[in-house]
Amino acid sequence: MSDVSLTEPVESALRYPLSRIPAPGEAMEAAPGIYWVRMPLPFQLDHINLWLLEEDDGWTVVDTGVSSDEVMDLWRQVFATGLKGKPITRLVVTHLHPDHVGLAGWFTREWGIDLHMSRTDFLMCRNLVLDTGREAPKAALDFYRAAGFSERGLESYSKRFGGFGERVSPLPDIFRRLKAGDEMTIGGRRWQIVIGSGHAPEHVSLYCEEAKILISGDQVLPRISSNVSVHPTEAYENPLEDWLESCHRIRATLPADLLVLPAHNEPFYGLHTRMTQLIDGHEEGLSRLHDLLAEPKRVIDVFPALFKRKIGPEVFFMATGESIAHLNCLLGRGKASVERNEKGVDWYRAI
Repeated sequence: MSDVSLTEPVESALRYPLSRIPAPGEAMEAAPGIYWVRMPLPFQLDHINLWLLEEDDGWTVVDTGVSSDEVMDLWRQVFATGLKGKPITRLVVTHLHPDHVGLAGWFTREWGIDLHMSRTDFLMCRNLVLDTGREAPKAALDFYRAAGFSERGLESYSKRFGGFGERVSPLPDIFRRLKAGDEMTIGGRRWQIVIGSGHAPEHVSLYCEEAKILISGDQVLPRISSNVSVHPTEAYENPLEDWLESCHRIRATLPADLLVLPAHNEPFYGLHTRMTQLIDGHEEGLSRLHDLLAEPKRVIDVFPALFKRKIGPEVFFMATGESIAHLNCLLGRGKASVERNEKGVDWYRAI
């Protein structure tokens, strides 16, 4: 997720039907049979929305929050006061990021339930957790050196490396795979699995035609744009093109009048409008970036073309990853070239 926003939503074009947000530890009904829980995050983006879907014999939980004592204590408060005496019977996780999957292992052990998740995100999450305690590999340092990082910046990255697993409880050893087009029956209603890509490799959203609801995870957010980044493990990939394809497909295949329950900010109406804003915002950013590359630039030189705010240390790595995603997209479209100099720094130029 990101509050380094590339797109500024036209607020009058979106409608927010709920008059308040849930208090910490509260499960607030957002739609019939669907309850909204909001948990704190220790990041600049300071909250995540989690969802409880009521069934006759229990509850399905969608996403968990990060693994921390504070969040576990708040969940215990929800368990004690908001579940109507019924157990948690199923866990769905939209994607691999710690604010979504962080307590998945704890939930499965606490309630003796299965984790439902896409295969790619489950396996990649397990792989990233294995970096905990490792030193930053040379290939990763070379990746950020190529982006224009100073030695001080590389030292900062080395200190951060392996931090992913610090907010993820040990994952279960087995899971139930979710893939595009699958259907789940939850609370007597059919929910279709919608897969997106770009923000995460195989991001799960849940769509209920009967209820006219989309639980969107980070695939569609109303006030900020989801971070689409390139990381050292997939340095040459083009997740932004995947993201744009996902946005076009979701806009074309899902109805416009859904209530969208996002992972951040508030529930809203205006799905098609927001998808168009997201698509247009990234395409406009690509156009500005192409113009900026009339003269050769490093990755860290292109922030002004993509971001409306000053990029400080707290979001520098996120902005770097998103800038590389846009540069790789231009490379993939044949609109830019890149050359690495004798110091290992990449310089990009428009074609």
